[in-house]
Amino acid sequence: MIGSMIKWMQRYEGWVGAGGGLCILAGLYLGLVASPPDYYQGEVVRIMYVHVPLVQTAMLAYSTLFVGSLWYLWKRDPIVDNLCHAAAGISAFLTALGLITGSIWAKPTWNTWWTWDARLVSFAVMFLILVGYLMLRTFIDDPEREARYAAVFAIIGFVDLPIVHFSVEWWRTLHQPLSFSMRGVSMSKDMLIPLGVMTVGFSLTFFYMVMIRTQMLYLDHLLAAKKGRLLSRVHLSSDVGSSPSSLSTP
Repeated sequence: MIGSMIKWMQRYEGWVGAGGGLCILAGLYLGLVASPPDYYQGEVVRIMYVHVPLVQTAMLAYSTLFVGSLWYLWKRDPIVDNLCHAAAGISAFLTALGLITGSIWAKPTWNTWWTWDARLVSFAVMFLILVGYLMLRTFIDDPEREARYAAVFAIIGFVDLPIVHFSVEWWRTLHQPLSFSMRGVSMSKDMLIPLGVMTVGFSLTFFYMVMIRTQMLYLDHLLAAKKGRLLSRVHLSSDVGSSPSSLSTP
């Protein structure tokens, strides 16, 4: 199963990466050139076409980490653990970019770089959870315990994602309400299309990055395992080679 998954990634990674790049290029043109300015925010609204897809993809990445962690605890497949590790690192990177672009957007809109808004705080907590996940994987030496503890940590941390998503509905925040809800779509087609294209592009790029990073982690672990077996054989052979001399009498 491990070999088939790696082969599948190698077969489709190029197509996924190319699709993500084309969608991002098309989305940037539609969002930065073709779409009209907002009636209230003006040209500043164009940051939305980068910020919102980053946030959505960061949450997609954590969702991938959550599902992968459940899968690992069920099947204990090393390649799934590599995928989780890859998704966590990329999700932390995307979350950091989402916080940075959100601050850039907040300055001209809210006249502040940061405010203790429910959406901002819960999203920042998600970043801290991901940092804690990566630190946990660094401090544990045993690979099996590392994978098991990290999976449990990621599953517990997933409780923050619904808070991030529904925070604008549960509390009064500076953020606008959900654009997609039971009430319908509260966004014009001129903005919805480039936003959707950019979100697809970022999502495909995330999957491409996960494929590449998963293979790198798998090869690193494979190399470490081979080195460990080689060192064990050298140590065993040295013990065997030294045993006659230790038994000989002077």
